[in-house]
Amino acid sequence: MRPLLGAVTSALVSLAMTALPSRQATDEGIPKRLASLFADRIPNDAPGLAVLVKREGRVLIEAGYGVRSLAGQEKIDAHTNFRLASLSKQFTAMAVMLLVHDGRLRYEEKLTEIFPEFPAYGKTISVRNLLDHTSGLPDYEELMERAEKERGTRWTAARQIRDDEVLTLLEQTDHGKFPPGTNWEYSNSGYVVLGLIVAKRAGESFGEFLHQRVFAPLKMSSTLLFENGKNEVPDRAYGHSLKNGALKETDQSPTSATQGDGGVYSNLADLSRWDDALRNHTLLGEADFAPAVTPRALPAGAERKLAEDVPAALRGQARGYGFGWFLDLEDAHPLMWHYGDTVGFKSVILRYTRDQITVIVLSNRSDLDPAALALESAVVLGLTGTR
Repeated sequence: MRPLLGAVTSALVSLAMTALPSRQATDEGIPKRLASLFADRIPNDAPGLAVLVKREGRVLIEAGYGVRSLAGQEKIDAHTNFRLASLSKQFTAMAVMLLVHDGRLRYEEKLTEIFPEFPAYGKTISVRNLLDHTSGLPDYEELMERAEKERGTRWTAARQIRDDEVLTLLEQTDHGKFPPGTNWEYSNSGYVVLGLIVAKRAGESFGEFLHQRVFAPLKMSSTLLFENGKNEVPDRAYGHSLKNGALKETDQSPTSATQGDGGVYSNLADLSRWDDALRNHTLLGEADFAPAVTPRALPAGAERKLAEDVPAALRGQARGYGFGWFLDLEDAHPLMWHYGDTVGFKSVILRYTRDQITVIVLSNRSDLDPAALALESAVVLGLTGTR
């Protein structure tokens, strides 16, 4: 009877394989459909974007459209490095989690334990509060404006504010916006401070720690924390903005030198490796990474304040925040995501965890909407419930 059973089993498997097309066969026409979303929107000689779409770790499209700069006209491709802006926060969070894993930092450690000179309001602000935007720290750009009203212009695109100056501004304030943990408000200040914490506890610069513990192990060979005058960005895209109906280079601002909140440059090829590492838990085990994808629980009646530049297309999916990631885990297609928005650049990463779909769009022009384009890409892959 065994040979007959084996034959029947083999026939059933063969029939199933014929009746149910493989994922690869199902995906055959998708790259062309994805390309059509982008190709007609970007002139060949204008700043543009780079897009990566993956399903179950397999690349469906990895392409560039437009040029890295108006001056040079080099074409954008998978190795073009864009300023990630707030997409950098996921790397800052990973650096902190690695230090916690090492035993050199604790999530509940208070700001005054790390920086003893910090004012009394830092006694109740924990590292966890900084990571999940519940610290109540004042916004450093508002503090910059206040300082310049009192003493005149101090920071420009040529003389940019540095992380230690951000810390000084925060130390010159005697109170936060709200008691830590009582409300949620997106905070670039918190992530600048986290970068400084990493440097202090690691005993090396924040950029060196990121290179040694994150970028080098993952073979993200072109990704770096940019420090003007100290390193160079290979294959660099320059930012552009629409002014008086024409695109102009707008690559730097007074806040472009801060690190923990947005100083990383990277490209599609390297970010694909980062995506693989997140899926495979290469840097941290699943249990150690769990806090990053666990939404912060807030007390009843707590206020939530998103930044003004959160893409309109994704505001409805900003239902929670972990460590360096917005989270919408109750959706039919659970999603962890982030956006970046700075002078001349916009970017977005969507990771649909249950569907194993990742969409990354990096743009070097501020008049595009990468978030809307990324969501359109997700719809092409059958995620019809996306908003």
